[in-house]
Amino acid sequence: MPDPTDDELAKLGAAFDAFARRYKLADALGSETMLNELDKQALLYVSDHPGCGPTDVGRFLGVPITTISSATDRLVKRGLLQRTRMETDRRAVALELSEAGTERVAGLLAAHRALYRRMLEPLSPSERESLIRIVTKIISSED
Repeated sequence: MPDPTDDELAKLGAAFDAFARRYKLADALGSETMLNELDKQALLYVSDHPGCGPTDVGRFLGVPITTISSATDRLVKRGLLQRTRMETDRRAVALELSEAGTERVAGLLAAHRALYRRMLEPLSPSERESLIRIVTKIISSED
C-alpha cells in the first residue's frame, strides 16, 4: 500500500479539526465537564469492571500506576468511587462506583449516545457500516 501523500495528510487533518469542532463531547456533557478525560475513562472502566484494581484501570488506559492513583484519589474525594480492601489480600484495593458515580456514568453514557447519534444521522446505513468498519480497522492496526 502506498504511503499517504502530503495532500491526504493535510485533508485528513482539516477534516479531523472540523469534526472535533462540530462534535465536542464536552459541550454535550454540560456540567459533566468538571472531570478530566482520564477521570471519565476511569469511571467508565470501573463501571464495566466492578471490583477491579487501580492497576487494571491503568493498564487498560495505558497510564502509569502513579497517574491512575492520583485519578482514583480525585474520584474518591469527589464521592464517585469507593475503595474496598480485598479479604484475600488486605494490601489490594477493589474499586467500585458509588451511587453518585453510577449516576455520573449514566450521564456520560447518555451524552456519548446522543453525540454518536448526531454523527451517524446524516449517513445512510451502508455509510454508517463503512465508517464503523474503517475506524475499527484504524484502531486495530495500532495494536
